Amino acid sequence: MAGIEVINQKVREQSAFIPTLKAEIGKVIVGQEYLIDRLIIGMLANGHVLLEGVPGLAKTLTINTLASALDTSFQRIQFTPDLLPADLIGTLIYNPKEGNFFTKKGPIFANIILADEINRAPAKVQSALLEAMQERQVTISEETFTLPSPFLVMATENPIEQEGTYPLPDAQVDRFMLKLKVDYPSIEEERQILDRMAHSVTNIPINAVLHPDEIIKARGIVDEIYIDEKIKDYILSIVFATREPQKYGLDIGDYIRYGASPRATIFLTMGARAHAFMQGRGYVTPQDVKSIAADVLRHRVIVSYEAEAEELTSEDLIEKILSEIPVP
Repeated sequence: MAGIEVINQKVREQSAFIPTLKAEIGKVIVGQEYLIDRLIIGMLANGHVLLEGVPGLAKTLTINTLASALDTSFQRIQFTPDLLPADLIGTLIYNPKEGNFFTKKGPIFANIILADEINRAPAKVQSALLEAMQERQVTISEETFTLPSPFLVMATENPIEQEGTYPLPDAQVDRFMLKLKVDYPSIEEERQILDRMAHSVTNIPINAVLHPDEIIKARGIVDEIYIDEKIKDYILSIVFATREPQKYGLDIGDYIRYGASPRATIFLTMGARAHAFMQGRGYVTPQDVKSIAADVLRHRVIVSYEAEAEELTSEDLIEKILSEIPVP
């Protein structure tokens, strides 16, 4: 147990920045604690985050505010139907004086990328993001460029029923560690938003309270957080129950077209560790896994037509799995 006490101490020391970072974001953002926590978890676990919600719920503002509170480079890319891959990653430009080509790098070369309304761009632009997100590098002509570290894509999308949206391919959605559903604020929170934001000029200064090297150091500690063999088995049971529910006594096989990929197992483990870090703990509990499970799995469990006919969502099925799988 001495080893756990050492990692506990390290976590307590290294996670001291979290209240400061949250307080800085809280200067602008009212409520949305779940959203802010998950964005920080994505940052700590080196995983990209996708936010879905109707326009006007401060998705973009929250990411902008987080980026301002980090001492990192930040680029916002507004995705539109006429966007080209070169607008994202860069291109070769001909220099007539020298008679040669030079590389002009695109906005993807930043630490934090806000891909705003990602599902308004056509498939070829979405595909251009894939290499960047997965390999953390991009290829322009024949040359490959490594992206800066840390590199994090935080994307927003409108619900698919909205006018002028293209559904993201499953292969791309799977690259996002977390998919968050952003909901309306409560009436008390909206009253605070009214008092704070209903002015013609709202310029609230945000201080940069976290440096890139501190983020990388914190990630090293997150990787050290202890995870018991029983917790690992619990994570595997949850993921495998999305693929073979009947083996776990779950009568939901007809409702699932595709279960979660092995990437879900990896991200569920990393997310649970980051969640424990946020709580100032050096070990993972089943509650850490449960807290993060829906965000890791909701875009990886693809429901069948039968589920759609019965108005069952992937969240409903995940909730059933979590309630039925025995907790260690």
